[in-house]
Amino acid sequence: MKKEFQFKEGEVLLINKPIHWTSFQVVNKLRWLIKKKLRVKKIKVGHAGTLDPLATGLMIICTGKKTKEIDQYQASNKEYIATIKLGATTPSYDGETVENYFYGTKHINADLISKTLLRFLGDSQQYPPIFSAIKIEGKKLYESARKGKEIEIKPRSIQIKELELLKIEMPYVQVRVVCSKGTYIRSLAYDLGKALNSGAWLCKLQRTKIGDYELKSALDIQAFEEEVKSS
Repeated sequence: MKKEFQFKEGEVLLINKPIHWTSFQVVNKLRWLIKKKLRVKKIKVGHAGTLDPLATGLMIICTGKKTKEIDQYQASNKEYIATIKLGATTPSYDGETVENYFYGTKHINADLISKTLLRFLGDSQQYPPIFSAIKIEGKKLYESARKGKEIEIKPRSIQIKELELLKIEMPYVQVRVVCSKGTYIRSLAYDLGKALNSGAWLCKLQRTKIGDYELKSALDIQAFEEEVKSS
């Protein structure tokens, strides 16, 4: 049975963001598809939580009157599957920039990783990456970072609710993270490397849950486009 979308009244859409797309591009693509379908010039479309371009996974996109609910989705806990490379760092804490420092990893084993992960559970103060979209004095941090400017970054209060070690294939470690709004998994990767007396950067990230919404219920952009065309 075909879904009858009620875009103007409001829809909560679950979309699987592809790699290399910005969250802004995802919203723009969906807005264009919806406007084309409805033959209108304007419609409200917004997302409930940014994903970095190199990340994939669940995005909640709200349309019409449902955009009023965006804040409540943004405040929900998030779940991620993260693959972290030990033994090196990058300025952006992910693959957007190349590795710049290298460290030994021979002292690292599964027991040490498991015990170190426990230290990150609970409430803490986290420094966001300088390559982030946070605004300071009206400018996004990554704009200043790319110009080589030094900016004072203040830590944020976050909460790591669950942190599970899934796999170790040195120098790569895969973990599942359940965390509060505002948590940067890139910063978690960097801090983990530091706590292990090594370096680390985030080489793969997938968001699997936002509140009670799960990635397995999400559509990729092409599938959503086909549903809109056939509805």
